[in-house]
Amino acid sequence: MSWWNPFKNKKPQPKDISKKFLIVGLGNIGVDYALTRHNLGFDVLNYIAKRKELKFSDLRYGAVTKFNFKGRVFIFLKPSTYVNKSGDAVKYWMAKEKINLQNLLVICDDLNIPFGSIRIKTKGSDGGHNGLKDLESKLGTSNYGRLRFGIKNETKQNTTQFVLDKWNQNELDVLETYFIKTEKAIFSYTLLGPSNAMNNFNN
Repeated sequence: MSWWNPFKNKKPQPKDISKKFLIVGLGNIGVDYALTRHNLGFDVLNYIAKRKELKFSDLRYGAVTKFNFKGRVFIFLKPSTYVNKSGDAVKYWMAKEKINLQNLLVICDDLNIPFGSIRIKTKGSDGGHNGLKDLESKLGTSNYGRLRFGIKNETKQNTTQFVLDKWNQNELDVLETYFIKTEKAIFSYTLLGPSNAMNNFNN
């Protein structure tokens, strides 16, 4: 009797996509929106890309850069669909790159938490953020990772105007310190797991 081969006639297995992550920074395109509070997601990805000497390419639905780091493949996406339509870009790039839902991490501003604070969750409500609201609508689920960066409005300024205003000088003076922490949180989430990131960075 011939030796049994368990792999005989089996279809080739797809490449392991569990180590591929899509990191999305929410924001609005155009010079008028540059360095505004609502572009926090763009600013974080730009900061990391500069440190790693990465360049974004303008592709369908957004600016994209891809790189390998510690055995993982990272795809950074800055949607060009404007914040309120972020779901179109995320859905397209998830399908194109075959990203598992649990390997999606969305970075956005949050008016409900203090400036510079981080909140990481693997699911939850949109918290009134129109970008997250559109994502949930387009993906059909709220079970995806999100990193919220606090920009709480401590003034009596109109909320819409506040998020679309540029960072003030006091905020600019400390942003890099907070972005260093945010970068560490992103790679903790992807390399060590969501629980580790939440335990260490949800303050």
